[in-house]
Amino acid sequence: MNQWMKQQISNFSWRKFAVSSVGLLTLMGILSFAIYEVTKVSVTVEVEDELDTIYTHASTVGELLEERGIDVSIHDYIEPSEDTALTEAMNIVYIPAQQVMVNIDDDEKPIWTIAGTVQELMEELDIVVNEHDVIEPPLDTAVTADMTINYETAFPVTVFSDGEEEEIWTTSTTVADFLERENVSIGDLDKVEPELDDVLEQETEITVVRVEKVTDVVEESVDYATVTRNDSSLERGSEKVIQSGSEGRIKKHYEVIFEDGEEVSRELVKEEVVSDSEDRIVAVGTKDPAPTVSRGSSSSSGTVSKGEWMNFTATAYTAYCNGCSGVTYTGIDLRSNPDAKVIAVDPNVIPLGSRVEVEGRGTYLAADIGGAIQGRKIDIFIPDRNQVNRFGRQSVRIRIVE
Repeated sequence: MNQWMKQQISNFSWRKFAVSSVGLLTLMGILSFAIYEVTKVSVTVEVEDELDTIYTHASTVGELLEERGIDVSIHDYIEPSEDTALTEAMNIVYIPAQQVMVNIDDDEKPIWTIAGTVQELMEELDIVVNEHDVIEPPLDTAVTADMTINYETAFPVTVFSDGEEEEIWTTSTTVADFLERENVSIGDLDKVEPELDDVLEQETEITVVRVEKVTDVVEESVDYATVTRNDSSLERGSEKVIQSGSEGRIKKHYEVIFEDGEEVSRELVKEEVVSDSEDRIVAVGTKDPAPTVSRGSSSSSGTVSKGEWMNFTATAYTAYCNGCSGVTYTGIDLRSNPDAKVIAVDPNVIPLGSRVEVEGRGTYLAADIGGAIQGRKIDIFIPDRNQVNRFGRQSVRIRIVE
């Protein structure tokens, strides 16, 4: 009996001790967990505009982010810094950086940024986007990793066209693209300065010259020629018109170039005969008249004596007068020799071939005749038509030199 009781007492003591030990361990675990939880620091973490309250035993901002599985890059934004010690109710802001490609006026380079929109990125880069600038994608577009942003700075261009001047803002482009964009049409003959394939990269001036090519047809008269024929039935010095001349007509086709409405060139490209001219035919007498006064004598109507000064009436003529052939009676081509010193005379008074001095004018060759030149009259050859008109009719003194 005693032995059984001892055994029971012994079994009860060990069982009670075992139960007490398990309870103590459990209590200690609960207390430890409670103490662990109570000693955590409460902080607020903002990641990409999302707020999260975190309880942590981390001692620094960096340890906390590492706990959260956040791999911090040197381009990321952290406030406060990673080595800052955590304190109760601390606010931590973390913004991960993204790499984008930024092409500014054809200069492309990678940029790390924490900007949320294209507008914010431009502000980060200290770029003021004006209303005429070109940016793609638009400013309100959200920035995403590996996106490409193209930006072109606009500048003013002055355009002179169709008599007007206009200032237009544009970005870097060719002259041709710019004119097409602004609806400025260019004709095949129009001139543009600078050249159409030149690139506009700064403030400049573009000039458009309107070029027009037209054909101008002008009808002109063609002078008739005077043909002389020797006639032995007429006395020398006399003439008779056998056929009156008539002018011809010709059409001249000109290629005319206009620039901005002003003619700059005219080129003859074709001639078309409308009607032919008819020659004027004049019979010139070759019959020698009966001599009335010997060469050595002098009278009011006969041959002038050599060396003797006499009063004559003088007129003037050109090689291009109506009915003139331009060739003297003695065969001198006055059109080819405009400087020839020639007079027309009455051969009954001054023999052809004589050297005649006209007082105050010099020495002339008596080499021509004329139907109206009879007696003491001479007709002085002057190449300039205006001078002939001004000469009129004058009284002169002459003498035969040889």
